[in-house]
Amino acid sequence: MSDVAIDARRRALALATRGFMPAVEGDALWAAALEATAAVPAAPMLEVGSYCGRSTIWLGDVAERRDVVLFAVDHHRGSEENQAGWEHHDDTVVDDRVGMMDTLPFFRAAIHDAGVEGCVVAIVGRSPVVAANWNTPLSLLFIDGGHGELPARQDYTGWTPHVAVGGTLAIHDVFPDPADGGRPPYEQIFRPALESGRFELRSSTGSLRVLTRVG
Repeated sequence: MSDVAIDARRRALALATRGFMPAVEGDALWAAALEATAAVPAAPMLEVGSYCGRSTIWLGDVAERRDVVLFAVDHHRGSEENQAGWEHHDDTVVDDRVGMMDTLPFFRAAIHDAGVEGCVVAIVGRSPVVAANWNTPLSLLFIDGGHGELPARQDYTGWTPHVAVGGTLAIHDVFPDPADGGRPPYEQIFRPALESGRFELRSSTGSLRVLTRVG
């Protein structure tokens, strides 16, 4: 495999998977994961907010290359902004039997089709509950979970301490200008990370911010 870009077939599958990450940001996330797993060898990666598996495919490709595990944390019932009546609702992922969203079957299909089931471990549960029981250092943490103020704050406080020094924190949907999008990922994750002195900004691609843990 080339270390210049994600496998072309997997990239096409990622873009065909339900989700909200543009191609240029997915490619930037892939590159950040490749750097992270080189900087902190053998440590796993973890994403918060897998939805139907679009970002998971990009990260799973790196996990396979580096022979590490990617943990994918999601309760698969959809974030606030995914619920009925909201802009990002998709009624095709609603389980009519219970009247609730269930993105897990779509996630499993995407990971299977991409051929990364061997290195991706799905953790089906609420992010704060999983974080409170986590104690493994991470080479990369990708946060793309709930975009409300409380979920974003909980993802920051619960997960960022587990990023290894030299490791990477990647945050999606960071919009410094309120006219461009919602504020919680910017106000509750990105700014606190920078102001903590523990992280330094490495790159910006669209709404994706990539930071390095320095202390």
